[in-house]
Amino acid sequence: MITLSLAEIAEIVGGQSHDIPDPAVTVTGPVVIDSREVAPGSLFAAFAGEHVDGHDYARRAVEAGASAVLAARPVGVPAIVVDDVVGALGALARAVVERLGTTVVGLTGSAGKTSTKDLIAQLLQRKGPTVWTPGSLNNEIGLPVTALTATAETEHLVLEMGARGIGHIRYLADLTPPRIGLVLNVGSAHLGEFGSREAIAQAKGELVEVLPEDGCAVLNADDPLVRAMASRTKARVLLFGEAPEADVRGEKVRMTADGRPAFELHTPTGCSDVTMRLYGEHHVSNALAAAAVAHELGMSVTEIAEALSEAGTLSRWRMEVTERPDGVTIVNDAYNANPESMRAALRALAAMGQARGADGGRTWAVLGQMAELGDASLAEHDAVGRLAVRLNVSKLVAVGGREASWLQLGAYNEGSWGEESVHVSDAQAAVDLLRSELRPGDVVLVKASRSVGLEKVAQALLENSTEGEVAGR
Repeated sequence: MITLSLAEIAEIVGGQSHDIPDPAVTVTGPVVIDSREVAPGSLFAAFAGEHVDGHDYARRAVEAGASAVLAARPVGVPAIVVDDVVGALGALARAVVERLGTTVVGLTGSAGKTSTKDLIAQLLQRKGPTVWTPGSLNNEIGLPVTALTATAETEHLVLEMGARGIGHIRYLADLTPPRIGLVLNVGSAHLGEFGSREAIAQAKGELVEVLPEDGCAVLNADDPLVRAMASRTKARVLLFGEAPEADVRGEKVRMTADGRPAFELHTPTGCSDVTMRLYGEHHVSNALAAAAVAHELGMSVTEIAEALSEAGTLSRWRMEVTERPDGVTIVNDAYNANPESMRAALRALAAMGQARGADGGRTWAVLGQMAELGDASLAEHDAVGRLAVRLNVSKLVAVGGREASWLQLGAYNEGSWGEESVHVSDAQAAVDLLRSELRPGDVVLVKASRSVGLEKVAQALLENSTEGEVAGR
């Protein structure tokens, strides 16, 4: 981040200095929350977690080069002590972002946030130095940590914003006030926490409510709940989507033979063709959202189309496509799952299978629980199982407990009465089954909520060895 003295930081966060021999010492490195990531000049923020207390690692952090520790109590090494470390971290991020004057792009949505954020980052990098959220660090700790990596040279700060309840996005947006606010969609993710899609829309729309009058709300014209957010902002509205009235629009959307989306990109300045490297038709909406942000920031339609056609995946376990030497293709989309992303991934799997033709291999859907769906969980898991059958997925492998049994039940009720679907207890059982039955040309999709840990299945299938158990079983 920008260079600040410990005295300046203490004033910004309202903290007390402890064991600091020289308040003029500066923080020149990143703010980190893991002592193993400390670099010379860092500020180490110590959090007391459920299993690990960062205060116990304060001395290690200073010995590794940290200038000081941001802590909730004295730790015997140079520290700025505050009542609330999370709040102090947020206050520091706001102060730094205000001093930088960089253009902040905030984005939220029920599905596709991380993939879209990665696309925006790859587009804006062509325009100037850009900092963006790594992975899905989109909460009250991850967002300020990301913002504090910005420097005086940073032109664009792209921040993903997640919500677990009403008021969360407003809090994040207040920490790093955006000039551009993007809302992707309102889906079923976190229904168990919010209770209804209307409540989710209320939470997501907090982003556009905080935008300034000279800002821009980028809204999905194809999602009625998102489109209605136009009435909740004083900023100018820019619509994206496939709807005829969208300002940034996709036309002639199609899939390539191997399952990658292609379309005509139309913006107010012209049109250009896009053929993406990413797999799955759901990336069309993500790409149009990214294109709308890039258009707002002055990129030409030709530049945008070229960047979208070359963009790849920056975050792990999101439709990572790897072909093994024996011809088996593994699609690792195991970072997270909700009903919308499950359906998109299954359609992508079906398209990849169809691209291989009658002489190609089989398609396998290795699926697990979609978490946080509340009372809708049974119906949503059942629907995904049914969709796998309707898409002619060769075999469904449902992994886990009750929710996995609902996946298989949906497939069974849709007509999968033979060996087209199977329920296994855990990741190791899935790996054992797949290792015994996969053959060259097969395509395997692995997807579930993050808590299930199905990335272990994909990783095991990509290992050279065919022996041993899944790590962390």
